[in-house]
Amino acid sequence: MPFAGVDYLLLDSQLSEQEHLVRKTARRFADERALPLIRDCFRDGRFPAEIIPELGALAFLGANLEGYGCAGMSNVEYGLVMQELERVDSGLRSFVSVQGALVMYPILRYGSEEQKSRWLPLLQSGKAIGCFGLTEPDFGSNPAGMRSVAVREGSDWVLNGEKTWITNGSVADVALVWARTPEGIRGFLIERGTPGFSASDIHGKWSMRASVTSSLAMADCRVPDSAMLPGVSGLKGPLSCLSQARFGIGWGVLGAAMDCYETARAYTVMRKQFDGKPIASHQLVQEKLANMITEITKAQLLALHCGRLKDMGKLEPAHISMLKRSNVAMALDCARLSRDLLGANGITDEYPIMRHLCNLETVKTYEGTDHIHALVIGERVTGVAAYK
Repeated sequence: MPFAGVDYLLLDSQLSEQEHLVRKTARRFADERALPLIRDCFRDGRFPAEIIPELGALAFLGANLEGYGCAGMSNVEYGLVMQELERVDSGLRSFVSVQGALVMYPILRYGSEEQKSRWLPLLQSGKAIGCFGLTEPDFGSNPAGMRSVAVREGSDWVLNGEKTWITNGSVADVALVWARTPEGIRGFLIERGTPGFSASDIHGKWSMRASVTSSLAMADCRVPDSAMLPGVSGLKGPLSCLSQARFGIGWGVLGAAMDCYETARAYTVMRKQFDGKPIASHQLVQEKLANMITEITKAQLLALHCGRLKDMGKLEPAHISMLKRSNVAMALDCARLSRDLLGANGITDEYPIMRHLCNLETVKTYEGTDHIHALVIGERVTGVAAYK
């Protein structure tokens, strides 16, 4: 059955005709193409790579970027796409987020014209896959401590170091790797097959199973000077990319929460106990559903306002920290309450709730943990940094 949406406070009235059309397109793709695949993909621990060309054809890759074949969607339209994709699975939204926000965005903003012309059309169409190499085995929340280095030798750069928890790492045609140089932290585009560059998958995950997660290694990996992004130096580069991706997360988790809520709502109306009455008729059940729909509605308002601010050029990184932190926490709470309402059935993959719950535990941690975003917000309201 097609997903009808969750709109308690009539927020659809705040969307433009174009925004409705974009969401309708993304929702149809989610219902008809992605959802039929995702349970088996999660079971098998594989990403549904067969739908990548369709993601490109629908203009979902780099959707809110302009030029080089990109759709130039508004940030609200982009957010609605992220919402519908994560309603399917966080792994699907992560793929699209990484491709657009963490690879295409920095190439567009900081890359040379040669880099833009070569990679952006391929990445937008899904003919090439990218990954973003920032996190290291010993440095996640503190990227300034990175140990990966790049040393200039003649007209080349030689990179050494490791990256881990990299979405798409082993399937990427190009990796954007950040490394320390004498000039500061710089980004390098390393193509698959470059000598000294390797990727290996991380196995044994109970979360994000329908997503490729890898480690990258550079051992005297030599790239030409033309592989370096010329337009940025320092942590500003990778952190600006993460702001783009975190915005998409703040919207995406709405989809996971909606799917959990609607599954639980429909289940409690159908499930009968105690004198043949649906369990939805009981006060404790209604309280849980009331809490969920209230928190989802508040999260929708936060996401929509942040999207409008972003389209006006007024959204700050600290705003995005609130969006990501608050909405992920909301989605996790909805998943846990929904699991409770389904009883034992909630742990089976006949229903999507446990899959969303497991995925959201990762989403809470990656691209800035809950605690780090709390400190970003704390600094914003006090003027005092508490990172050390």
